[in-house]
Amino acid sequence: MKTRVGVIGPRDAVNLILTAAADFHQLEMTPFPYKTIEQTAIIIKENRHFVDQWFFSGQAPYHFALESGLTSSRNSSFVTLHGSRLLGAFLEAQVHEGRILKHLSLDTIQEEEVSAVQKSFNIESLNVNTFSYTGYIPVEEILEFHISLYESGKTEASITCVQSVYDQLRERGIPCYRVMATIPDIQGELRYIHERGQSAWYRKSQLAILGIEVFYSSNIIETQNFSYESQHRELELKRILLKYVELVSGSLMEIGNGVFFIYTTRGEIELHLNYELLFELIEKVKVESKLNIRMGIGYGFTAFDAEHHVRLAFRHASNYEESVIVSVNEEKEVTECILPGHVISFQQRKWGDDWKLKFKEANLSVTIVSKIDSLSKYYGKTIVTAQELSQWLKRTERNARRILTELEYLGLVKVTGEEQLEGRGRPRKLYKLLF
Repeated sequence: MKTRVGVIGPRDAVNLILTAAADFHQLEMTPFPYKTIEQTAIIIKENRHFVDQWFFSGQAPYHFALESGLTSSRNSSFVTLHGSRLLGAFLEAQVHEGRILKHLSLDTIQEEEVSAVQKSFNIESLNVNTFSYTGYIPVEEILEFHISLYESGKTEASITCVQSVYDQLRERGIPCYRVMATIPDIQGELRYIHERGQSAWYRKSQLAILGIEVFYSSNIIETQNFSYESQHRELELKRILLKYVELVSGSLMEIGNGVFFIYTTRGEIELHLNYELLFELIEKVKVESKLNIRMGIGYGFTAFDAEHHVRLAFRHASNYEESVIVSVNEEKEVTECILPGHVISFQQRKWGDDWKLKFKEANLSVTIVSKIDSLSKYYGKTIVTAQELSQWLKRTERNARRILTELEYLGLVKVTGEEQLEGRGRPRKLYKLLF
């Protein structure tokens, strides 16, 4: 299976990447040249379903796409510019200007890399004014850096990693040279892209089970017509589910007692059923069949693993009284989604056997401790009250106090002060989480 690679960058950089990829027959290269970095957004949105991996010509378009939420680090790459290419740009500037240049301006590349090149080749007397940055910086800021130094006489020429900066500086008559990746550097990155693309294909073909479980309130269970009425509603639920089964090219199996399994692949679920769509399904079921459902998603390399994980997901979902979506992957990482955009992930395996034994002795589950750790990072809070923790965990305040007391005994939290309430009432203890 070929990995489909979309190449994004200025036309000359894209052509260089295509040349470097000529012998990589396992990669299907598709060029997407742009005139401005901002065009990256349109390119990705219109072609994301036809590309497995994105290969950017440089740091600027890569981070622009990453920071805009268009791609992730799992499906995108760029070539880091190393010292050898920087030395080539220095040499090119000296030769083309026909004189020894002592003062230059340089953008993008980190100061440490520049310093290493100067020391390695004994050119420390060369004064290089650097505009180092990580991520994405608007072209206007980079231009202003080079222009102000040149017009004030502090530099004799500019070296840039961004084509639009190069073009505009040349138009202004400012001597400018461009740093570009070498073919060996590009080929090294292409090998990595191939390996990651193959891994992504295996991941997409991984078995996945989407479990749907009906849950009832206690007053409905006690009604006389529960059995017959529930069966009619479950028939309606099955009709609704069949449409989604077709969407993910899966198969539906009724397990019994209001539980249904949809067998499909991870790739189909990730492509067609995001959290927003799954919550739409939950609401559709509630409106049309009058049933409340919660969902568990299990991933695994075997059917046994996937089914074990979907049942583990159901176990976590049963802690909630409302509809929730819980997934468990092959690493037993648990992801809980109560509302679209409210996603919490935690890994139980991070705790060693010694801690697990301590938790057991304290009558605490590894799941609860891992979840508190994850929620603390999600909300950006390390100091909490028992009331806040009870809201996080959807438990009583009394239960939250017990958990905090046990964690304090284990050295994972400590009391740092008190919060005085308005009006009467005892002050609340403030606990600092020490995970």
